[in-house]
Amino acid sequence: MNRPLAHGVGSSHDLPISPFHAYAGAFAALFVSFLALGLLWSASRFRGADGGRPLPAAVRRAADAPALRTGLRGLGLLAGAAVCLFLLAGPDDPDRNPAPGAVHVLFWVGLVPASLLLGPVWRLLNPLRALHTGLCRALRRDPATGPVPLPDRLGHWPAAAGLLAYTWLELASPEPASAGALLAFLTGYALVQLAGAGLCGRGWFDRCDAFEVYSALLGRLAPVGRRADGRLVLRNPFDGLDATPAAPGLVATVCVMLGSTAYDGFSDAPSWIDTVQTSPLGRTPTATLGLLGAVALVGVLHSVCAGVVRLISGPVPHPFTAFVHALLPIAAGYLIAHYCTLLLTEGPRTLLLAAGSRPADGPAPPLGPGALAALQVTAVVTGHVLGVVAAHDRAVRLFPAARAVAGQLPILVLMIVFTLGGIGLLIA
Repeated sequence: MNRPLAHGVGSSHDLPISPFHAYAGAFAALFVSFLALGLLWSASRFRGADGGRPLPAAVRRAADAPALRTGLRGLGLLAGAAVCLFLLAGPDDPDRNPAPGAVHVLFWVGLVPASLLLGPVWRLLNPLRALHTGLCRALRRDPATGPVPLPDRLGHWPAAAGLLAYTWLELASPEPASAGALLAFLTGYALVQLAGAGLCGRGWFDRCDAFEVYSALLGRLAPVGRRADGRLVLRNPFDGLDATPAAPGLVATVCVMLGSTAYDGFSDAPSWIDTVQTSPLGRTPTATLGLLGAVALVGVLHSVCAGVVRLISGPVPHPFTAFVHALLPIAAGYLIAHYCTLLLTEGPRTLLLAAGSRPADGPAPPLGPGALAALQVTAVVTGHVLGVVAAHDRAVRLFPAARAVAGQLPILVLMIVFTLGGIGLLIA
């Protein structure tokens, strides 16, 4: 019988977190940061796509070397083929088959620290890019273009839909770790992406591939990136955040990132487990409604915040997306807090399974309960503080000086709501 892979670190009530100290510390950090920024930060300091110091020429040449890029693309193709082979020929049991762990842990969870450190790494490893390029060469077509121009209004909407489909598989489907379910998802996803790239060219992957967009958004916080002139630079991560393009569907993608992680944490609560088990609708429909509700709630809160900001500060260019980049550090903080132990315990176990070993369990958590609790709360609070800083810098650029601080009050309230909700998921 298949068992879903464990998520997070187990029951949240096992963590020795004092609710009063966690909430008070988080509120104080956000409020003090807001006051300090309002008093000391009166002009925009971030340079967006123009920021950063070029890395040494030798480093840039090595990073852009065709041999390295070809090798990484080949590595991604090899890893993807291995996962498919394990799904097709391996046992339909996640205790003996490494494929579920490779997808749900090494790939999905591991993509977070890799992107935060190195930038949009999945763009270099994506096996679907390699398949698309190979097919185009076989057909003597230019992979950069297709018969249909990629519509600007499409934006990231397919990426948001793809992320929602994957998180449904992971969090709400009947058997998320079964070989059949994973194989069906990966096959369907690959066909959709290859069809899109075949119609619109490889630019489809940049904007519409769910995992490339996910990696690229998290990679906005990486200390390395590319300037507008294409140079690889060492940069202030806030410059990367500030350069986030306001594409259609961006808000929906970020809402899926935040809402799905929040639902994953809430789904461990005993009250929700009882609701799912006793619901007359059945487990899967109830879990699906819970996931959709969490994503919708994040979207509604963001929409209300954007509307109030406009009422207070007057017309704002692209009001719905003007501050969505400030939610990316919050999403990163949630992901780190929720999945760090899963990666460090289930990740090595998956590698041992792939190597032919049969470990009973993964290694013990590298941190004790107290240290783990501190790490989780710190990740959530740090993400929100970074979001406040990013939002403040954008506000003093967009709003007149007299309205800059007042215009941020709805954003501060939203940050506090998200912070308290995130900590509540850890200690409830």
